[in-house]
Amino acid sequence: TRALAIEFADKGITVNHVPPGFIDTPLVREGPVDVDAVAVTMPMKRAGQPEDVAYAVAYLASEEAGYVTGQTLSTNGGRYLV
Repeated sequence: TRALAIEFADKGITVNHVPPGFIDTPLVREGPVDVDAVAVTMPMKRAGQPEDVAYAVAYLASEEAGYVTGQTLSTNGGRYLV
């Protein structure tokens, strides 16, 4: 992300990274993980929703984020803070 951000910055192209955390999706619900049990262990006490990731991406794709580049915007509800 950082290398590409440096390479393309002078062309006005921003490069950022949005790694999703534990996101509650139908596929995750079908798996062996108890979504609700995991969610309560997280700082925000809930699993992420697909919209949470979409909002982060929409921000980075917006004109408001035109000066943001080379960044990682983790959409994980604070999971890795503890």
